[in-house]
Amino acid sequence: MIEENIIQHIELPSRMDSLLEIETFIDSICDKYSIGEDHYGNILIALTEAINNAITHGNKLDPDKKVKLNMCSKDSGLSFVIQDEGEGFDFNNIPDPTLPENLTKLNGRGVFLMKSLADEVTFEDNGKSITLTFTISAN
Repeated sequence: MIEENIIQHIELPSRMDSLLEIETFIDSICDKYSIGEDHYGNILIALTEAINNAITHGNKLDPDKKVKLNMCSKDSGLSFVIQDEGEGFDFNNIPDPTLPENLTKLNGRGVFLMKSLADEVTFEDNGKSITLTFTISAN
C-alpha cells in the first residue's frame, strides 16, 4: 500500500539536459514505493514527454524559466504535477497524431502519449499545468 500524501518536489531549468534528472527522480520514487516495471515505463515516458513539452513549448528553452515537478502519493497511486512559466496552449484542439495527415510529422505526439500511458491527464491554468495520475494497485 502506498502512503497517502507524501510530496516530493524538484525544480528544473528549461534546458534539454534537465531531462536527465527525470529518470533519477522516477527511479527513486519507483524504488521507494516498490513500483514494478509495468508502471515504471509508463511513468518515465509520460513524465519525460510532459517535462520536454514544458521546457520546449512552454518555456521556449529559456534557462531562466523553471519547470516545477511535484509528486503526490495517494492510496490509489501517484500523481505528478508539471508546471511551466509559459503562455499556455489550447489543449482542447491538439491535432490527432494517428490521423493519416499527421503520421509523418516529426512532433505532436507528446500529449497523445501522456493520455495513453497515464490513467488520468488534466490540464489547468490554460495548459501551463498538467497533472498525470497513475493508478497503482496493491500486489
